Amino acid sequence: MEAVQQKKRVLAIDFARGTSVILMMMVHTMLIYGTIATQTNTVLGEIILWLGRGTTMFLVSMGISFVLSRRQSFLAVCKRALYILAVGYGMNILKFLVPEFIFGGLPEAFISAYGLQSGTLQTGIFFLLLGDILQLAGITLFIMGLINHFSKSKYVPLIVALVIISISKELSGFRVGIVGLDYICDLLFSNQFNVYFPVFPWSAFILIGMFLGRWYKELNENQNLFFKKMLFVGLAFIAVGAILNFSNPEYHFGDYYHLGPGGSILLLGTNLVLYWFVNIIVNLFNENNPVFNLLAFCSKHVTSLYVIQWVLINWGMYVLGFWQHDQWFVLGLFPVVIATSIGIQLVYNQIKIQLKSKWSKNSNELIVNS
Repeated sequence: MEAVQQKKRVLAIDFARGTSVILMMMVHTMLIYGTIATQTNTVLGEIILWLGRGTTMFLVSMGISFVLSRRQSFLAVCKRALYILAVGYGMNILKFLVPEFIFGGLPEAFISAYGLQSGTLQTGIFFLLLGDILQLAGITLFIMGLINHFSKSKYVPLIVALVIISISKELSGFRVGIVGLDYICDLLFSNQFNVYFPVFPWSAFILIGMFLGRWYKELNENQNLFFKKMLFVGLAFIAVGAILNFSNPEYHFGDYYHLGPGGSILLLGTNLVLYWFVNIIVNLFNENNPVFNLLAFCSKHVTSLYVIQWVLINWGMYVLGFWQHDQWFVLGLFPVVIATSIGIQLVYNQIKIQLKSKWSKNSNELIVNS
């Protein structure tokens, strides 16, 4: 989630991450507004289900971008991690608690889907502490900061990632039985849907990105060579992952949000091969075109767009309902959600510029007057 320096920008990374931002808006729109039958028994539902696997590409991009970031000191990384965590829990407040006060409660169908009751303290705490991708990113940034502080070898994040992948399924659901500490365990090892992206195994995808970012630097930022090597790594991962999944599909890939080692390795390999393919695509076109500019914009503002689209979609439940629409209605919502989210981001950017300009002007006036 760190901004990459302009001189080091890798267009394929921007393209992939920007595309994943657009896809996640479509996936979340389907998950909230589409009926269960729409999500599971329609062509559009099946397509969106598989597009949701693009989360992996987003996480790998985060790891690569971290290496290319200017902010590499341990203190700077820790500050960024705390900021991301604060944004994650702030998003929960905006998504769930604020509309509950404004609209008098979350939609009953939505509450029931989680097996909860509306208007209770337990429900409020559950949604406040709900673990999502921002909690994963914040915690993983701490891990990356430690790795960065103690070792510059590209193999350290790779080894840590592979260890995490290999033991995640065995640790899935681990708790110590102490209130408070159990929530920390859930952020790390959850096998329930109070945490969608537990650190084990999902942090491994970001750490693989960190390995790739260091490898890219070792190759003197030779992009074509880098993506060719990524292709071979991806094919090797696919082969290993496919064998493991064939041996026990339920254990390795039965639950997308709580993957076994075979599922994680297969997803990683597939996305690395996709990166190679994306690099071929972007090399065929002039990067100064509207599509690439849009995706670069989404890539640059990935954190705020993630918050904006989720808040927009969740608040939309009070108008459009939850799990109530067919595939054609949901399909029509895709451009609305995408355009509105980007529009809000543009307005937000303008407000930030104006406030920064005003603050700078006031500061200069104070200096002159003093």
